[in-house]
Amino acid sequence: MAFIHTVPEDEAAAGAAELYEGDREAFGFLPNFTRGFSLRPDVYAAWRQLNGAIKSNMDLRRYELATVAAARRLRSSYCMLAHGSVLMDKFLEPDAVCAVASDHRTSTLDSTDIAIMDLAEKVAGDATSIEQADIDRLRATGLSDADIVDVVLAAAARCFFSKTLDALGVQPDARYGALDAEVREVLTVGRPIAEQ
Repeated sequence: MAFIHTVPEDEAAAGAAELYEGDREAFGFLPNFTRGFSLRPDVYAAWRQLNGAIKSNMDLRRYELATVAAARRLRSSYCMLAHGSVLMDKFLEPDAVCAVASDHRTSTLDSTDIAIMDLAEKVAGDATSIEQADIDRLRATGLSDADIVDVVLAAAARCFFSKTLDALGVQPDARYGALDAEVREVLTVGRPIAEQ
């Protein structure tokens, strides 16, 4: 499940115990990523606060599209599976999620969504390659500068979270194994889904 020894639930004290209890309550189970942060619950708490602040300023669909674009570029199966599932549960049909995850430019997304995903992908892959034209393209679709900052923040934050999980060998939760086979295959872009 991870390259490091994480805190077992029955041995969790203070911060780790609160971390486990909070996420079990929030998600209905204890995600592998929670265990991955169990040795540094203060960092996880700071991440949740930062990510919550970023999300609070964004439309959820836009946040999820930017996150999927960054996660795909980072080859983060965990984040692709998690956020692809949110897109599928709340906004898109499974075949549309597969199309967006495979190549958002040839999917049925509109020009605004494509530009958002293009920028998020560039942030995750090589932020120094971003040019004024990339920003102007988003402005031309009607996004404000604050909206553009939100897309950049969502993608940059994903870099921290995805890279942390992958560097520690944290695998996506076994529950993602129950997804439709085609969806599961398209969203698994890096580490495999945990078996248990």
